[in-house]
Amino acid sequence: MSDVWPVPAPPLVSPTAAALLSILFTVVYVLPFYLSAATRPSPQLTRDAPSSIRARVRAVTSSCIISTILTLVVLHQSGGFDAAQILRFLGLWPVSPLDTARTILLVAILFAGPLFEYGIVDGHWKDWLVGRELYQTLSSWIGYRNYVAGPVSEELIWRALVIPIHILAGFSEKRIVFLTPLYFGIAHLHHLYEFRLTNPRTPLLIAIVRSLFQFTYTSLFGFFAAFVFIRTGNLYSVILAHSFCNWMGLPRLYGRVGVEAGEPIGPPEKADGQSTDPPIQSHGVGWTVAYYVLLVAGAVGFGYQLFPLTESSHALPVVPGTW
Repeated sequence: MSDVWPVPAPPLVSPTAAALLSILFTVVYVLPFYLSAATRPSPQLTRDAPSSIRARVRAVTSSCIISTILTLVVLHQSGGFDAAQILRFLGLWPVSPLDTARTILLVAILFAGPLFEYGIVDGHWKDWLVGRELYQTLSSWIGYRNYVAGPVSEELIWRALVIPIHILAGFSEKRIVFLTPLYFGIAHLHHLYEFRLTNPRTPLLIAIVRSLFQFTYTSLFGFFAAFVFIRTGNLYSVILAHSFCNWMGLPRLYGRVGVEAGEPIGPPEKADGQSTDPPIQSHGVGWTVAYYVLLVAGAVGFGYQLFPLTESSHALPVVPGTW
């Protein structure tokens, strides 16, 4: 490994410097959202407005360029890496379609239940085959933000830039996996302010709980993404996994399949109690049982396949640790 990767011993960057740079990257990413009227949320301008999304994408692009340049300087001057080694540290080269496919398979196993509901029960599998839903989704600015600009920029900052700096600082694999995603989770806390602006009637406690919940699941995904990035050295894998998870959303944890969670099964009623439209199509209970069986099986399968499907010869050179 030492012929390809100069092993940093002693650490080439101090832990304090690694933390400060990670905080700087987080601030540089989020702060521009509030420096311009075009990107700053207000009761009249939500973060989902096309003009706001376009302005934020431009701001994020600039932030990524600044943070990348800083990281390149650190890797070259502190680590003494050449261009090829820097590309490997950032997870940009070599490209391994097999590692990417194995990572997506792992995520698909985890979401076996939701894929079954959305594809089979709700009948979207035909749209998947012809790519209709993908085209429609990416044709909107919200879709472009959620599935392209967001995953690319966030994985570049909090995986490709933050993790190599922590490797230079001598952090162990386990510490990197469980520490660096916290910066990623913290970067989403500003949504509390945005939510309060656009939903002023929502009680503060509910808004805080919502924000903490978002911090929790973004950090959980960050643990997984950091783990995959270290074990595969492949930025493309975590970007696609991020897009896939954004597309799937949180899985259904209660209710029958074929209807919205919490929605009563039966025909809608008029004010006088008489039904109007045709009844909601309800599937048999067997479909719901199959969904929850797949949901549990997917979680178990994900645990069993986590290490085998992320095994790669392109792993990054971190201090090993037991799991």
